[in-house]
Amino acid sequence: MTPAEWSLAALLVVIAASLTTRLNVGVLAVALAWPIALFAAGWKVEQVMTTFPSSLFLTLLGVTLLFGVAQANGTMAAITHAAVRRLHGRAAWLPPLLFALACVISTSGPGAIATVALLAPIAMGLGHEAKVRPLLTALMVGNGANAGNLSPISAIGVLVQELMTRAGLGGHATVVWGANFLAHALAAVVAWSLFGGPALMRAEAQATLPSAPPFTRTHRLTMAVGLAWMAGVLLLQLHPGLTAFVAASVLVLARLGDDSAMVKQVPWAVLVMVCGVSVLVGVLEKTGGMDLFTTLLARLATPASVNGVIAGVTGLLSTYSSTSGVVYPAFLPAVPGLVTKLGGGNPLAIALSINVGAALVDVSPLSTLGSLCIAGAPAGTDTKRLFRQLLVWGFSMALGGALFAQLVVPLLVR
Repeated sequence: MTPAEWSLAALLVVIAASLTTRLNVGVLAVALAWPIALFAAGWKVEQVMTTFPSSLFLTLLGVTLLFGVAQANGTMAAITHAAVRRLHGRAAWLPPLLFALACVISTSGPGAIATVALLAPIAMGLGHEAKVRPLLTALMVGNGANAGNLSPISAIGVLVQELMTRAGLGGHATVVWGANFLAHALAAVVAWSLFGGPALMRAEAQATLPSAPPFTRTHRLTMAVGLAWMAGVLLLQLHPGLTAFVAASVLVLARLGDDSAMVKQVPWAVLVMVCGVSVLVGVLEKTGGMDLFTTLLARLATPASVNGVIAGVTGLLSTYSSTSGVVYPAFLPAVPGLVTKLGGGNPLAIALSINVGAALVDVSPLSTLGSLCIAGAPAGTDTKRLFRQLLVWGFSMALGGALFAQLVVPLLVR
């Protein structure tokens, strides 16, 4: 076998392992990448080291450290409770509020997983008290968090932007966020319509929602530092990761957060997965394996159908696998080669289709977002039923993502 064939086989093994085992496949990816590079391709160890995505690692680490402070010192929870207090007991407005709140928090930096980890226990409890169906509550939180997940200042948005830039598709941050938001907003509207939203509005349901804890000086100052960071990134085009280290340092030095608690909030498993798979993809690209991978993908579609096909494929893989750790790092770098092999297609549209198709299924209980919602369900919830409902919804979103990519995405890139 050639080095290209070995590296492609390694990628397929990693994807298979991500679907069938609990192993962090970032570890497996590096374990496979270095012997292929050294013994099959004849590289030196130093060449393997250059495939490590140091820029991406620093960026993701900085952003997650900053929001680790805000989560550990209670600022994010205080914002959530304050928003819920604005309902004044009007439970009919709880589902759209949960979607909007999850979207705003995720957009502002933490990303979907951290947002759902924060909101799910609160939201599922509130939904139970307000007589909102658990499925609707979970879908509002999951879709809302995912709707903001690809903002240019969120951890996963930074990952996607870097991967797209490497593929020659940089400079489209607004379209990337907008397409992802629109897909999840449409999914949320469908869920609201099907699972009790109109009935809540007709009943004008009321509920006694718990009072919100007051904002403290710590919360206000943390918000001020966070807003200053966001302004610097969005208005002054400062680097999100490096400036996040500055903002996190300011918060810790001002004694607004504890550095140990901050570090504990960092999703180290995700960082290992993303960076490990990126190392293997780096070997794949330099040995010619990416060319073989795009040839394989090109056999599944035509220029006219590629958006829907690639969204469906990534959606099915993401149902069982990690969207940010496996699907995005493996598929986004393949876009230019795929277009070449197909002899047509819009590279940006294909990248957007990958982003949306992989993300829409993430409310499945086999994914982190869905499982967090089930874990946050209060006593008395039929969690087995909720598991089945989320599983059916997740699989249906593979088809929903394919339809969105085929019919709507082309309209967004004209």
